Amino acid sequence: MRIARRINAPLCVDHRSKKWVRVLLLEAFWFSQWCSIRFSSKSMSQKIAQRTHKYDVDKMAHHSRAIKLIINEFTEGFKLMSTIGGPAVTVFGGTHTALGDHYYLDAELLGRELAKAGFAVVTGGGPGIMEAANKGAYRAGGVSVGVNIRVLQQRPNQFQTISLSFDHFYVRKVMLAKYSTGFVVFPGGFGTLDEFAEILTLVQSQKLHPLPIYIVGSQYWSGLLEWFKDTLVKGGAIPGDDLKLFKVVDDIMSIPRDIAQYYNFTHHAGFKVPKERDRRLAAGTRR
Repeated sequence: MRIARRINAPLCVDHRSKKWVRVLLLEAFWFSQWCSIRFSSKSMSQKIAQRTHKYDVDKMAHHSRAIKLIINEFTEGFKLMSTIGGPAVTVFGGTHTALGDHYYLDAELLGRELAKAGFAVVTGGGPGIMEAANKGAYRAGGVSVGVNIRVLQQRPNQFQTISLSFDHFYVRKVMLAKYSTGFVVFPGGFGTLDEFAEILTLVQSQKLHPLPIYIVGSQYWSGLLEWFKDTLVKGGAIPGDDLKLFKVVDDIMSIPRDIAQYYNFTHHAGFKVPKERDRRLAAGTRR
């Protein structure tokens, strides 16, 4: 503002000097804009470079040691999970489900009934629904597996006969999926939604063997199911019969028997078993 007042003062400078001062000020303005863009771009590059040292997905691309750790986790995981020795059912669900919640009690009851039916129970090893399912299997004398993740100070629950711990979510997901003969999805948050959607995608695209999937709590999942029907099916994102890849249940006592029917009868307990045509549709190929 002080410079501007000098330019506008008629007695300070002549007309020619005033013109050149204004030109210089204009150039200075555009130079300052260029510097701002230049320095902000450099700052963004620095932030991206710093990010690669913090997050697992970025570390894997920049550090060979991280890749070796992942390979080691896969090796140890396959070794331990192969000791289960029988059919296993993986149970997903939220970590924040309280001890007295009816979904917690249902998950504990399901764990017990699965163990009695000869199934190992596999969970993510944490609290909430995972603890409940592990507890039911453990107290029934069955095989109770916890596939734990070292994140956010999550401690493994105490009801595990086989316990594994991983640093990487994708290794953990493979262990939860590969050895399972069925999945049960209880109410949960983003993590549970991620696991449910990924299993559906793997079965639909035949990257994972076909198997029964159950989601517990018709009222809890009603909004998501309506979105599947009204948006995904009507919009052509998925075929209508893909909704038969899973069942919605409120009575968890029927699940062990239903899983047995899936494998023992050709009707597969009413579930859709994806064919080659489904794999091509999932890949975007119509023929």
